[in-house]
Amino acid sequence: MNVNPSFRNALYLITDRHQVPEGKTLLEVIEQALIGGVRLIQLREKDLTAAELWPLAQNLRALTNRFSAKLFVNDRIDVALACDADGIHLGGHSLPIATTRKLIGRDRLIGVSTHSLSEALIATEQGADFITFGPILNTPSKSEYGPPLGYGMIEQACQETPLPVLALGGIKNEHIEPIMSRGASGISLISGIISSIDPQSAARQLTQLVQQSSTQ
Repeated sequence: MNVNPSFRNALYLITDRHQVPEGKTLLEVIEQALIGGVRLIQLREKDLTAAELWPLAQNLRALTNRFSAKLFVNDRIDVALACDADGIHLGGHSLPIATTRKLIGRDRLIGVSTHSLSEALIATEQGADFITFGPILNTPSKSEYGPPLGYGMIEQACQETPLPVLALGGIKNEHIEPIMSRGASGISLISGIISSIDPQSAARQLTQLVQQSSTQ
């Protein structure tokens, strides 16, 4: 599989400022994660208006540029274009992939959240650049998407789509090797870094585990 180098053995960190430990800011946590080796960040603060999201996006763009990291904005194409993000991440209630492509052009990337093999294949057919796939394991934040998909299903997804597949949902350190060995391009997560009291160390350890476990 010819995987975009940015998504090979990757950690795709999704923001959630509500999970940041007391005494820290989201920007501080993201900076520590970048120091620890994360190079893909998705800004996903769904409860903020565009006016509230915009300054945060600007600051994250400046921060990710310092580390030559990519920034994706969840759903908000206007904010993504305004801050010159590297791409957009679409969910089930977002604009269609084809429409998004017309708006953002060919130079920016489109990620899509998928929760089944059929969704993964549809995203592939419609022109996504990468997908998140899950929940692989049990996690309260993804309970609305049904039972965990498990290791077998991510292996099948990786076999049937040429896109980078980033596993998502309930993933702890001990789950990384069995996921990566089944063909995943990387791991997508929130709390493993955002909630950590030492996000730099957490990011460094997770990055090392992903790279050591890769079969690609």
